[in-house]
Amino acid sequence: MTDSKPKITPETLEKWQRVVDLISELANVPATLIMNTVGQEHSVFVANTAANNPYVPGRTYSLHEKLYCFGVFQNHGELVVEDATCDPRWQDNEDMEHGMSFYIGYPIEWPDGDVFGTICVLDRRENKRALMFRKGLQEFCKVVEDDLAMLVEVTKRKAAQAKLQKTLETLEHTIAKRTQDLEDANTALRVLLENVESAKSEIEAQILRQIKGLILPHISKLRHLDADRDLQSSYLEMVEGNLKNITTSLSSQMAETLEVLTPTEMEITQMILLGRSTKEIAHTLSRGTSTIDFHRNNIRQKLGLKESRKNLRQHLMSLS
Repeated sequence: MTDSKPKITPETLEKWQRVVDLISELANVPATLIMNTVGQEHSVFVANTAANNPYVPGRTYSLHEKLYCFGVFQNHGELVVEDATCDPRWQDNEDMEHGMSFYIGYPIEWPDGDVFGTICVLDRRENKRALMFRKGLQEFCKVVEDDLAMLVEVTKRKAAQAKLQKTLETLEHTIAKRTQDLEDANTALRVLLENVESAKSEIEAQILRQIKGLILPHISKLRHLDADRDLQSSYLEMVEGNLKNITTSLSSQMAETLEVLTPTEMEITQMILLGRSTKEIAHTLSRGTSTIDFHRNNIRQKLGLKESRKNLRQHLMSLS
């Protein structure tokens, strides 16, 4: 057998053992053999268990033209030697060491036509009964070849099943991985949506704070300044500027800065950002300049500029 062929199973060997024992009994021969050929190595694979059988499984011969089985391969079929002592070709073959001058043999092949070996009977005398049993021996040869075909088929099915199982495992792994990828993608999308929702809520809250802190106070004061056009103009300018800040997403740093200030300080801060002087702010808010200076100092203190010489308007602009 070559490495590409399946191994003979113990169950098959037991069956073949029964076959050769039965053939020996039916043909009345001392030796019935199933031989196996690999390259130039020809060995006894299965032998009947008769006491007068000199052949034992495992015995190996080098395949050459003086072996009966070599003649089987040359004939591509049946070889019958009724009396080797009368045939110059077979007079000195190795089987004559055991006196086996009678031989009938047939080739055994794998389903693909490769040689497995031979099945044969041997005797020390011309055996008429064995000659009459030739068709029976051929049928047993077919039984052995059917077993080989079955082993090949079983091996192919096992290989196909193993391949299918591997494919299924690969498919399951792929499905599991894609499922995990989808779950990861869903998780990432869910987190993204949550972040978007959170950012949306934060932006809405920030806009609301800005409107409440930057717009509504000035609108409220505008209601009471119908007669003062200058004051109306000043507050309208602040409203317009603050609306621009809101629509251009006022920095969170400026929004946080405004949150720590009082409403009056927020108004003064916004006027400072507009470039109003202390006097102009005092006039707009109808307050004294000292009051405005007091609030400016509070603003500087809250912004951490009390001990700094940094210009308040420049600092506020850097936060915008």
